[in-house]
Amino acid sequence: MTKIAIIIGSTRPGRHGEAVAQWVFDHAAQREGVEYELVDLKDWELPHLDEALPAGMGQYAGDHTKAWAAKVGEFDGYIFVTPEYNHSTSGVLKNAIDYVGAEWYNKAAGFVSYGVFGGARAVEHLRLVLSTLQVATVTAQVGLSLAHDFENWSLKATPQQEAALTPLFDQVETWSGALATVRGVDAEEQEAA
Repeated sequence: MTKIAIIIGSTRPGRHGEAVAQWVFDHAAQREGVEYELVDLKDWELPHLDEALPAGMGQYAGDHTKAWAAKVGEFDGYIFVTPEYNHSTSGVLKNAIDYVGAEWYNKAAGFVSYGVFGGARAVEHLRLVLSTLQVATVTAQVGLSLAHDFENWSLKATPQQEAALTPLFDQVETWSGALATVRGVDAEEQEAA
């Protein structure tokens, strides 16, 4: 079965990311034939990148890196829930991405972003970063505006935003399944897993 992580890309106190990711997960859980899992970066002890060798070499020294690599490697695709800080993504999300290499390769990703302008610039930055890691990013995305999709700092997604989740899920699931063959995962093996 295709497995997709919904990665919460903020660890900041008072963050919106947890509520946004839970909203995404609640909708994803209704889908059939795919398994979604929330992955909260707050739960991972990843200091500023402290590996001596580049991630692309796959020779991880730290136990925290090995554990993170195993978690990232479990999935066929990802939905990144990202804030926009200073026209980019959060430092903690960029750090988590940089920690490992091959575990990201030939997988798919989509984005749910939030910020003053819906987090669009954070997504554009992430698309560049992930392309270097051979991650196929899908075109469908959901951008939540702090001015229009939140009320008293609580998420109040519109029906249009909820409807926008469907093509996001469809594209991430389709590309995740298709890229399994690129990674050498036979379709029958994937169904049996």
